[in-house]
Order: sequence, then C-alpha cells, then structure tokens
Amino acid sequence: MTLVPEQEDRPCAGRSFPVSSDWAAAFDAVPRSLFLPGLVWAHDMATGTSRAIDRTADEAGWLAAAITDIPIVTQWDDGQHRGTGPGTVPTSSASQPSLVASMLDHLQVKPGMRVIEQGTGTGWNAALLAHRLGDANVTTVEIDPQVAAHARTRLHAAGYRLHAVCGDGVHGHSDGAPYDRTIATYGLRGIPRVWIEQTRPGGLVLAPFGTYYSNADALVRLTVHADGTASGPFLQPVEFMKMRSQRLSWPAPPPTGGTVAESTIAHALPPHGKFDPFPFVAGLRLRDVTHAVQTHDDGARTLWLYSLTAPAWAAATFREGEDVHHVRQYGDRRLWDDLEQTLAWWQHAGEPGVERLGLTVTPTGWHAWLDDPDRPV
Repeated sequence: MTLVPEQEDRPCAGRSFPVSSDWAAAFDAVPRSLFLPGLVWAHDMATGTSRAIDRTADEAGWLAAAITDIPIVTQWDDGQHRGTGPGTVPTSSASQPSLVASMLDHLQVKPGMRVIEQGTGTGWNAALLAHRLGDANVTTVEIDPQVAAHARTRLHAAGYRLHAVCGDGVHGHSDGAPYDRTIATYGLRGIPRVWIEQTRPGGLVLAPFGTYYSNADALVRLTVHADGTASGPFLQPVEFMKMRSQRLSWPAPPPTGGTVAESTIAHALPPHGKFDPFPFVAGLRLRDVTHAVQTHDDGARTLWLYSLTAPAWAAATFREGEDVHHVRQYGDRRLWDDLEQTLAWWQHAGEPGVERLGLTVTPTGWHAWLDDPDRPV
C-alpha cells in the first residue's frame, strides 16, 4: 500500500516503521496515541475488516494498536454511527503511520515554510508539522465539526497552538495564503482550483488523486507555476477516504427497452485488483465512468462499466477455461470499446504503473501524462 523513503531512514523509537532523518525528532516527540479517541477500530489491511478497541476495557490492546503500523478508523458514517461494531462507511481515521511518514517526506518542507493541511482528522499529522515548523506556520482545515473539536482539544493538550479551522477544504483558507506547501489527507477526484491559487509559485501541492473509475488513488506532487498551472509526478499508489463533495454517486439504472449490442472478446479480464495499475490508468482515460466486478457462484466474474453522465453501460463475463467471452453494451457511448482502446494503449506503453504517470492541472481542468508532460495519456 505504501512506499517509504529508503535513504537515511531508521526505525522510529518504539515504532516498527521507518522515518527519514528530517522527521525522526517529530515522530519521537509526537506519538499517535495522544490524538486517538478512546474507542477506535483497528483496520486489518489483509482482510479489509476493522476491529473495535475500547481503551477503558482494553488499554493494552488500544496502546498496541496506536503504535502499530496500521490505519485506525475513528469515525463511521459521518458521525451518525453508534455502538462498537463497525459502521457502513469509514469517514475519518488515523492513517497508517508509515504512509504519514512517507507523505511528510514527499512534502519537502524546510524551516520557515508555511503549510496548509486539508483534512485535520485526529490532529496527529498537524502536530507533526507544527513540531518541525512551529505553530505559526501551520494551518489545518477540517469539515466535520465533531472531528475538528476533538482534534483541537488533543492538539491543545499536547501543547500545540497552530491555526485549526473548521470549514470545507474545497474553499481553501485565504487568511494564511500564499502557502509554501498544501497537503491533503483525503482522496480527490479533482484538485480544487483555489488550492493552486493559494500556493505560491514554486510551492508544492501534495494530494491523493484518483478518478471515479475506482476507489484507488495515487499520491501526486504538483509544482505550482506562475501561469496558474501546476504539474508533477505520481509517486505511489494509496487509497484514502474521499473529499465529501467528491464522493462517488452511483448512476440510476438506464431505461429499459433499448438495444443491447453484443460481441465477443478473446482475452482475459484486465487486471482489476486493489492496487493493480490498470484500473488507475483506465480512470485517467475513461472520464466519468465507474466500474464493478461481480463474482458469480460458479467462479465466473463480470466486469461492469457504468457511465456517470449518460445512460450507458457495458458488461463482459469471464469464465476459467473459456477462450472467448461475451460482451454486452448499452447506450450511445460504447464503454467496452473505450476500455479496449485503453487496454491496448496501456499494453503498448509497456503496462506502466503510477510511477511513470503524472498530472497537470490548469484553470480549466486536468490531464494526465506518461513519462513527460508533453505525452498525454
């Protein structure tokens, strides 16, 4: 899930994850346990399940989870969930510590720089920034009032007085602009224009970016240019909870009665695992499309494609041992044809992962590129 910087790294005291020399003192001084609520859900990345741990009933287990290199869910269902069992959708968390360390290293901060963090969460990441840069140089923004209040309380208890704002990060925060660095701790399907405007030319915007095709993100580091554009490489695959205003809304079923075009293909299901690169690439080329993989009782799998902007869908079912697979398409937009073109492009390019891709953001939108900004995906 994460790639951690390898040079000049050493294990952080009392922890199992590596931290670069620039950030070691902050991680040693600011333990994650200072910022966690009493009831948390430790996330098992292998199984995708979350286990409740109540500090009042199991302090040793709670402390062990706090120092383990795992994500910890701290809120479900935008705060509407009650009880100790997991809710439906995790909506706030303390990120995996190795990922926190990796992102802070990618941020490339230096003393005296001003940083805005979008997505305060527990407040731990903001505290790490403030420890290194000073309270006056850190602003953090959180949309959820309950989460923001908890973070502010824990920050104050830990001795930090940085500028903690309760508001929607989509609007940025103009009071401290221009910033030298902008960092987001939630997934984006579009970089808010105001973030570019509030980051100085030459400054960096670091954010998990993806598309509606899948839940996958990749960490992108954009350099802001004087002409109002920003461009930079994708660094590593990640997966984050999404900005609330950019969450996926599944399309309504298309009207019945239309013509369904049928055809066949003679290749296997394109790789669609959680961190496979192809779904990420597919989303960069197939705008406003999402997908789902259905597993049948007999082991067959159907890849469904849905348009988010027009009544169109496509589906292909793949069975082991069969060389030819059945494809169905509905609507004016032939989604499976688009996917086939994307697959052919990806294979011809050498099946690149995210490390060969980059992103350019302009005042009118964004486009992805392969190896160089002049080679659009």
